[in-house]
Amino acid sequence: MASLNVYSVLVVLFLTCGAAMATKENDQIIKENNCETKMGLPCVLEYFTSIFETLSISNKCCGERVVLGKVCHSALVKRTLENPLFKHLSPATIIAKSIQTWNNCLALIDSSSPSS
Repeated sequence: MASLNVYSVLVVLFLTCGAAMATKENDQIIKENNCETKMGLPCVLEYFTSIFETLSISNKCCGERVVLGKVCHSALVKRTLENPLFKHLSPATIIAKSIQTWNNCLALIDSSSPSS
């Protein structure tokens, strides 16, 4: 019985350390790339609402997100999914929606850019 408890503790420690390492990795990416300072709060809220609630996003906020870059985009989405408030959501669904929103923004920005 005692070995079962030790095993359980080791599994919990392993899973906790793995989650902590993923969080630290995303936080490091966000910090190194100044991800949180490149996009205004209204657009952050609009962008994440478009992912989590399937609402549309404005051209202005799409532009800010594209300037933010794919690395920051991915790290911010992953860090958001690590938040206990979002544990009830399917990470695969949210990541798929975030990729779709990213691609929609790229297409929107490309279509509104003047052609050479």
